[in-house]
Amino acid sequence: MPLPIDYHMHPQAHSIKPYTPELLQPWADTARQRGLKEIAFTDHDRYYEGVDFDQIDKLREANPDVKILAGIELDNDPVSGRAGRAWVEKNWDRLDFVLGSAHYLPGDPEMFDQVTRKDEFAQRDIAADCVKYVAELNGMIDRGGIDTLSHLDLMKIHGVWHPEGGLLPHFQSLLERISREGLAIEISTAGWRKPVGEQYPHVDLIREAQRLGIPFTLASDAHSHAQLAEEYGRLSELLKQLGIREVASYEKHRRRMIPLD
Repeated sequence: MPLPIDYHMHPQAHSIKPYTPELLQPWADTARQRGLKEIAFTDHDRYYEGVDFDQIDKLREANPDVKILAGIELDNDPVSGRAGRAWVEKNWDRLDFVLGSAHYLPGDPEMFDQVTRKDEFAQRDIAADCVKYVAELNGMIDRGGIDTLSHLDLMKIHGVWHPEGGLLPHFQSLLERISREGLAIEISTAGWRKPVGEQYPHVDLIREAQRLGIPFTLASDAHSHAQLAEEYGRLSELLKQLGIREVASYEKHRRRMIPLD
């Protein structure tokens, strides 16, 4: 059975493209072709001007066999983050699902996960950077208004960080807080197409999340409908190996667990 949900995708990619049937319908078509039952549009909040809830409603009417969530990825962008959060707060009741993420380190105007920064990060103290990164995610939790944390160990993206003792010690306290706050985390295939070459988060983090009772959403972080549910066959095998038998589904921020078989 195909995995049922993909809760991280960017129809606008990395620019403002107003939601239209022409932009959105290919995502519904591809979801259907790949056996998805639920998808969530989660464009970056810096592009909220392109999000049109009425167009999402029309897409739902045209595709009743696919559950389509209105979502957003709320980021810590130092320029647009405040406006993005204000937009989320204003539209909370129209949104089904909010991802929380961090792509910026304090004082750095560029996203740390840009692939072009790999050589730079090979020379950096990434453990120290990770302390700042986790603090940014804690700040996101402090401010509230999110349902799930995305690509939790994004600091590993460049494939140059191999800490002695693994990644878990760097994320243990964050996972414990996520559990206390009743949030979910995503398991994302996006890392398989990045230099790190593994899913987000690392298996050690997934196992600890299981122990702590943290629910999971599933994601491809697609920036084109062609990437929707990318590597889901591989992800399905990983979930079986880990004994994950259910995932979190959302509607108007209310979570329910749905079985995988």
